[in-house]
Amino acid sequence: MEIKVNQGILSSNERTALENKKVFDENGLFVINIMGSPGAGKTTVLEKTIDILVNSVKLGVIEGDIYTSKDAQRIEKHGVPVKQINTGGACHLDAGMVSKVLTDFRLSEIELLVIENVGNLVCPVEFNLGEDIKIAVLSITEGDDKPMKYPLIFRESRAVILNKVDLIDFTDVDMNSLRTDIKRINPKIEIFEVSARTGQGINEWSRWLLEKVKDKNVKNAVN
Repeated sequence: MEIKVNQGILSSNERTALENKKVFDENGLFVINIMGSPGAGKTTVLEKTIDILVNSVKLGVIEGDIYTSKDAQRIEKHGVPVKQINTGGACHLDAGMVSKVLTDFRLSEIELLVIENVGNLVCPVEFNLGEDIKIAVLSITEGDDKPMKYPLIFRESRAVILNKVDLIDFTDVDMNSLRTDIKRINPKIEIFEVSARTGQGINEWSRWLLEKVKDKNVKNAVN
């Protein structure tokens, strides 16, 4: 019975996700869903990305958290529209939660909408939000065993940001093994080695993301 209930929840979520996707496409938005463990550095990566892209693309951010609004307060300082969603205990955002806050944005004035999901390597990937692509953030301090332990997030993501590479000398992480395991799970995934603290790799990641936004803009113009 538990499986049937879960399937029902996912089915309902998928319907709402499709509605979200229609709204996003009608307004010309490119939408990414950023996922990763608590402390992986998702918000810091996002802050650095905003600083690079803010003059090149119109941004909006949805912040997911269980209880606090601290991440939204951080993003707000960068001068982009942001909305906080507190799940009240749930370990992930779902499409319905996202749908409810879309009216708080002027969607026609946004080109790139970033959804930062609740910190978790498992639950968020199960729930489609209507996004164009999923992005995984993994801190190397979490260990090089995580891709094989939690393969779904890497299988479903278009890119993975390996954050905190500036700390490599203080860990026993085997970067070659880490990259190999990720590519074994998803041969097409893009891998960016980044230090959000020092800025290493942020330019490369941001340029890649900007190209994805431009690609969708071109497709929208053609259609």
